[in-house]
Amino acid sequence: MRISAHMVCTAVRDDIVSGFFPPGARLTEELLGRRYGVSRIPVREALRTLESEGFVTTRRHAGACVAEPTEQEAADLLDVRALLEPLGTARAARRRTEAQLGVLRGLVRLGQQRAEQGHLSDLRVLGDWYHDTLARASGSPTLAALLTQLRRKITWVYAAEPAVRVPDVWRERGAIVDAIARGDAERARALAVSHVERSVAVRREQRPVAVRASRGGAAVRRTKHSLNTGSGNP
Repeated sequence: MRISAHMVCTAVRDDIVSGFFPPGARLTEELLGRRYGVSRIPVREALRTLESEGFVTTRRHAGACVAEPTEQEAADLLDVRALLEPLGTARAARRRTEAQLGVLRGLVRLGQQRAEQGHLSDLRVLGDWYHDTLARASGSPTLAALLTQLRRKITWVYAAEPAVRVPDVWRERGAIVDAIARGDAERARALAVSHVERSVAVRREQRPVAVRASRGGAAVRRTKHSLNTGSGNP
């Protein structure tokens, strides 16, 4: 079976986000080809895509390397999220389909059940699915793509939220979905603003886990101790 550049791109991105390839790590075509069992052509295309997304950078004499975000760049991700996520949520209240609403309600119900039962390992997938569905419900492919890319980068740069906040996260999501169901765009936006503000405050206290230590210094990646114990995503 021929493996597409898109599949390679997804695999490399996942390895970067998980920390398998730390900031500053070289990503040679030979290395990636061996790891994923593909030729250099899809690897080359995947690296170009990842560079455009900000996960990879090209250095003179070193070639492709995992990007090394600065602390300011990490902080900017949270600022952009605070602007875009409430916008997407308000649009979802106006434009969502019944099918999308059904998926959101089902995910919130499952998320709340898993959080109450302490089954935290399931919540990352549920959270990703929730955010993907919410982004698509905005009815704007451009906005949905931006929100998806932003979420991936925040997951890469910041650790998951502490387990103690997980039930609150899913309760907040439930309230947001209720507002979306009523078509109340202003209420949905206001709830999204509050939800994001609380999440951002927690992440600012944590400090980013994948940043450049200092100007011109080596990248630092702190261990993501809470990788699988938080709400699963921003």
